[in-house]
Amino acid sequence: MNGFVPTQEMSFLKSVIYIFFVFNSIGEIPVFVSLLARYSHKKQLKIIFRELTIALFVLLAFAFFGKSVLQALQISTATIGIGGGLLLIIIALNMIFPKLEHANKKDLHGHEPFIIPLAIPGLAGPATIAAMFILSAKVGPLMTASALIVAWIPSLILLLAASYIKRVLGDKGILAVEKIGGMIIILLGIEMFTRGILDVVKVNFFS
Repeated sequence: MNGFVPTQEMSFLKSVIYIFFVFNSIGEIPVFVSLLARYSHKKQLKIIFRELTIALFVLLAFAFFGKSVLQALQISTATIGIGGGLLLIIIALNMIFPKLEHANKKDLHGHEPFIIPLAIPGLAGPATIAAMFILSAKVGPLMTASALIVAWIPSLILLLAASYIKRVLGDKGILAVEKIGGMIIILLGIEMFTRGILDVVKVNFFS
């Protein structure tokens, strides 16, 4: 029996779920719709694909180099578990009780959005960058990058269909889905935090 030790498949699945909800493509739908409303549908699709591709490559860089940075700083796996768990909980609380971030997005005064604010910080923001650091240290750069790509695909599909989804779900429906994602992230955060505490106890009292 493996007990509480996750299998590689479960680790990968959890990583995909974690990245997908932290990526928060559902929560970004109103922002994309409002900023791209002035463009034709074909132009919107082109901009969305470009911005998500930029965000993907930015996050891939952090996925591959995040573990090396943390090792250089001599941060232990237990510390990553505790800090990462707390960070997940904070991220999730912001998803469940959102601030008026979307209202603060600046109008681009007629200019086509490029990198800012859709790719960065909309998609590749502090939360997703922190997720890359945490997962890179916990499951390795290759698995983190693979999980990112898998999570990116449905995020791309959702945002390409943003205008249709907003029309079907409405603002309240999108907010409800975002809150459900927040609850899942809280559970992952509590588990990561608990494992980190247990690792500290084992190292200091049972080694």
